[in-house]
Amino acid sequence: MIFKHPDGRKTIPHHAGEEIGPGLLNKIIKKDLGLTRDDFLKYV
Repeated sequence: MIFKHPDGRKTIPHHAGEEIGPGLLNKIIKKDLGLTRDDFLKYV
């Protein structure tokens, strides 16, 4: 599973068996992907 911003700026790989903490996940969603939490949830 790989998440990408629609304009292709970033990719974030998903590594099975590893957990991402809530703070890091929020940073990825907001800063790296440039999405709101609700917009992110529409994609997953």
